[in-house]
Amino acid sequence: MSADLQGLAELVVCWQAEHGRQHLPWQQTRDPYRVWLSEIMLQQTQVATVLGYYQRFLDRFPDVASLADAALDEVLALWSGLGYYSRARNLHRCAQQVQQQYGGAFPRSVAELSALPGIGRSTAGAIAAFCFAERVPILDANVKRALTRVLGFAQDLARAANERQLWQQAEQLLPNSDLTDSMPRYTQGLMDLGAMVCLPRKPVCSQCPLAVQCVARSQGQPELYPVRTRKLRRSAQAWWLLLQADAKGRVWLQRRPGAGIWASLYAPPVFDDRAALLSAAGMPQDAPQLQELPAFTHVLTHRDLHLHPILLQGVRSPTLQVAEGEPGGWFDAQQWRDLGLPAPIRLLLDGLPNMAVAGQVPRAAAG
Repeated sequence: MSADLQGLAELVVCWQAEHGRQHLPWQQTRDPYRVWLSEIMLQQTQVATVLGYYQRFLDRFPDVASLADAALDEVLALWSGLGYYSRARNLHRCAQQVQQQYGGAFPRSVAELSALPGIGRSTAGAIAAFCFAERVPILDANVKRALTRVLGFAQDLARAANERQLWQQAEQLLPNSDLTDSMPRYTQGLMDLGAMVCLPRKPVCSQCPLAVQCVARSQGQPELYPVRTRKLRRSAQAWWLLLQADAKGRVWLQRRPGAGIWASLYAPPVFDDRAALLSAAGMPQDAPQLQELPAFTHVLTHRDLHLHPILLQGVRSPTLQVAEGEPGGWFDAQQWRDLGLPAPIRLLLDGLPNMAVAGQVPRAAAG
């Protein structure tokens, strides 16, 4: 490590104490359950969105035992709208594993934490640093950006060997003294720098405590970092949704498969095209009970889902047994609000009476 970087940790610690975020609820505790919950929720989700979900989860599941004992459907229902539902499934599995294998107490080392469902190396490092003051690095997206710029780390992070090298350099920068205070504050400081100062575009270098040491700033091209050549390829897919509402106003919903989009969540039956939907419904194209609702697009990380809902109202499909072969049932409004539903399906059902009359289009939400 160069002499210019030897005092980096102290600069970050001092900056965080004066300018970093201090008010977030998970910063007021070293309880690993609460820190773990916040870290999982904050993956690919903004702080402002997480705040409400975090408190609702704690209200319902105040400790790891209550979360472990809950039904997966209840966890998914509470998560609904937050997106990336594999996090919720892993959250539930992790709580059960902590309860069964560790007696409800989270393990204290990065190695043991990383072996739990849904906890990668960076999340494990955050829990260990915040709760147990372990001298370990983290490399979430914000921290990667800040450190690659400061170090001038120009290797392609799409290659695993280069990512391992960045981990090694991040470890060399860690504090060496007063770890009980410095490790949580240093870890939070790097997160804060990435979120508040070292932004993806137009970083506010004038407010950065590491501006003098920053190689990318000296080069005048901080936005070139981090380097990653492999780009995400977006795709598009059309889904036709059969919304069957019986005479009692109940809607048929069935659980999605355990893998893939909306895994383990409840949704109407999905078809590849309109013809397949009509065939499954056993209805002619011009059946008066069928109403084609406005299509809308739901944006996922790698894919755009073009959703085409068709309402079959006031009658059960004569071929409903096709759908009933999957786990599912008829749910009224009070019942389906307690299910784990994808955000666009929840919005669609919430607006169903109005849409059937006025043709309103639901506003798709992320996740």
